[in-house]
Amino acid sequence: MPKPPILLTEALTPPPALVRAGLDALPAIIRDRGERASRRFIEFFTASIRNRNTRAAYARAVKQFLDWCEDRRLELYEIDPLTVAAYVEQLGSRTAKPTVKQHLAAIRQLFAYLTSGGILETNPAASVRGPKYVVKRGKTPVLAAAEARQLLDSIESDTLIGLRDRALIEIMVYSFARVGAAVAMKSGDLFQHRERLWLRLHEKGGKRHEVPCHPELEGYLAAWIKAAGIARDKKGPLFRSVG
Repeated sequence: MPKPPILLTEALTPPPALVRAGLDALPAIIRDRGERASRRFIEFFTASIRNRNTRAAYARAVKQFLDWCEDRRLELYEIDPLTVAAYVEQLGSRTAKPTVKQHLAAIRQLFAYLTSGGILETNPAASVRGPKYVVKRGKTPVLAAAEARQLLDSIESDTLIGLRDRALIEIMVYSFARVGAAVAMKSGDLFQHRERLWLRLHEKGGKRHEVPCHPELEGYLAAWIKAAGIARDKKGPLFRSVG
């Protein structure tokens, strides 16, 4: 007797795409809509969102919203603008405005993807507006030159960890690189160009930013690379854990 066919939702339990996004299973409200809805939901995270951090953040936001809907015994097709607006208002009573805007963006994009795939007739979040949030003054503190020098001089230079941390902080001081871009550098992202050492930083959205090294930074990087013995490992991480 032939075996019954294996459904996608059974073959991918939990779906690897959802695991990477921070979900361990399909939400019941999606799974109950059948195979097409489940497949489209997975495609939203794998085909529509390329940035890993955005994918994880949107997965958390979507899961929280769908769990909220399930607690109220709503079916996917029963979610309307009033439902989304009620959730946004409740969320805004306990979280910051940027968080609310991010959650609404995730919900809106998910429903837009389900609508374009024929799972829903309309996007219930399309007309819902989030809270206004305008940043008039930056909140990121900037170290003064004296403070940066005091910080660098306070790091031990006779240990491997100290050499690594000093070089890492120096990169951020002289290039204004994000910490995520700095720690993601490979050894091969240091390269020689016209008698100068340059940094290749991989920023958000797949953008690549190349900047020349300050002479002092060159010395700090050379000391770390020599002490760590990673000069020939061009494909390995520039900054790595120490045993």
